[in-house]
Amino acid sequence: MENRYASRVERLRAIMRQRGWDAVVITGSDPHSSEYPAPRWKCVEWISGFTGEAGDVVVTLDHAGLWTDTRYFIQANRQLEGTGIELHKTRVPEQVLIPEWLSKYYFPDDEVVVAVDGLCQQVSAISEIEEAFASRGEAELRVVSVPDLMNLLWSDRPAIPAMPIISLGADLVGESRLERISWLRESIGQKGCDAILLTALDEIAWVLNVRGSDIDYNPLVISYLLVTAGEVNWYVKKDVFGRYDSDTADTFAEMEDDGVNVLPYDEIDIALAGQTYWERLLVDPSTLNYSLYSTLKAYSQEGALLEAASPVPLRKAVKNAVEIEGMRECHVEDGVAMEKFLYWLETTLRERPVDEWEASEKLTQLRAQIPGYKGDSFETISAYGEGGALPHYVTPRANAPVLQPHGLYLNDSGGQFMNGTTDITRTVPLGPCTMLEKEDYTLVLKAHIDLAMAVWPRGTAGCQLDALARGPLWRAHRNFGHGTGHGVGFFLGVHEGPHDIRQNFNRVPLVPGMITSNEPGIYREGMHGVRHENLYLVVEDGSNEFADWLRFEPLTYCHFDTAGIIRDLLDADEIKWLNAYNQKVYDMIATRLTPEEAEWLQKKCQAI
Repeated sequence: MENRYASRVERLRAIMRQRGWDAVVITGSDPHSSEYPAPRWKCVEWISGFTGEAGDVVVTLDHAGLWTDTRYFIQANRQLEGTGIELHKTRVPEQVLIPEWLSKYYFPDDEVVVAVDGLCQQVSAISEIEEAFASRGEAELRVVSVPDLMNLLWSDRPAIPAMPIISLGADLVGESRLERISWLRESIGQKGCDAILLTALDEIAWVLNVRGSDIDYNPLVISYLLVTAGEVNWYVKKDVFGRYDSDTADTFAEMEDDGVNVLPYDEIDIALAGQTYWERLLVDPSTLNYSLYSTLKAYSQEGALLEAASPVPLRKAVKNAVEIEGMRECHVEDGVAMEKFLYWLETTLRERPVDEWEASEKLTQLRAQIPGYKGDSFETISAYGEGGALPHYVTPRANAPVLQPHGLYLNDSGGQFMNGTTDITRTVPLGPCTMLEKEDYTLVLKAHIDLAMAVWPRGTAGCQLDALARGPLWRAHRNFGHGTGHGVGFFLGVHEGPHDIRQNFNRVPLVPGMITSNEPGIYREGMHGVRHENLYLVVEDGSNEFADWLRFEPLTYCHFDTAGIIRDLLDADEIKWLNAYNQKVYDMIATRLTPEEAEWLQKKCQAI
């Protein structure tokens, strides 16, 4: 029987021949450059079967390829089997990214026609392809933008979601939407602009103080936001008959009271084509889709567009006092749920088998009891043994692997709450471990602690701290392919920028108020995986004649299990940090547990 994904690729090729296309680029994102798209825009998954969050597909008349990074190599190799789609590896020294690959690929004609879904391709991505062809100079490139290109093949494609919308007050987020709109106008004014188009959903949610559930695990609303000197226009999916749930109706009414015009989502093109109410518009090419950009270029006068980074991500990343307090509170609650879960897991395994899916569901049930819980912040990774070797493992609902009384179990999970977002990974020994498992477990914990103890001068970027975590692993000739740390939103995306901690050179410095994960790991295909993750707040650590100093303050409070540790691999300072951290976990969490749970936690937190 022919593989259904191979069949879909061939159907696409038939269309390509009819239309004279040499290549089609299919992105894994949506019109808003979202990391996690709604089902309607999971086009890469539909054409290839690959379910990872990061991947793009290129189809030519005689080749099909998936580009994805080190987190998904094992997964991609498995899911692409039989599809005829070849894995192209990124974030490796020998990587050849899509623009370069296309420019070097043999096409028989002097003109190369590349078709894209303009709604789902960033302006910057198209520019990179154009620049690659320009540097080659042997063939002329023509990009054909086909909005909703996959409609040509995908007959039962899901609709654009329009879920209930809620509004958050200044008591929860620290600022009103009017204050944030005022700041935004002032910020773009400093760049010589009197208008800005926001297309990234987390930026829109932050500015307007709204949350929704249009995308799984992400409290976002599918929409566009156009802010000018005199108007604020929110283009959002509306019921054509004006019928809304009470939360959405109240939110729309509140918007109108604040002078925000609530307009139909599909009218953004018309608005941009007929624009007459701004002189210079700021757009961010890293998030603006090519289709809207093409409209703006066609109807804008020379110099009327400024292509520059949006000011919102950096402002959003630096949490205010109310947001910081909320994050601290929800992390304590989350820590209680985690400790209850780990107690349940250990005691239940003594009595009966537990599989990965049951464990995942149990943790979600415990989080759901926390006041203000709005769902998980991503799909829980509940992985025993070799499943843990996939950094983005998908836990099967049916016939899930059963946890055994030996080896390592990895759980990476988080919650969305009205007062914050959590993300935590704990790898725990379920019984006797091999010496290699213990070495990896200890070295990853050592890496985590070394970064957690960091002190650095103001102005230092996360990429400059990355080696603190990788050093202990490198010295043992071990490494991991993903980033060490990512920003986290306030009741928003579990991943946010513009800061991060990874090897890629990112100039954005870590400043007080930013939140980042710390999650080094080791992954051995077919054997096991280890990752230890906390979230940390960047705080001040004094000043002297040398610098203003910064450090990390833990937000996550859940013990690190010491049963898998080889003590001699840790130095005195690392042991001191670990003992102090576990003691603080006990002090903060124990009073919120049952007597049996508290007694168990006390033993887990004993100093080594």
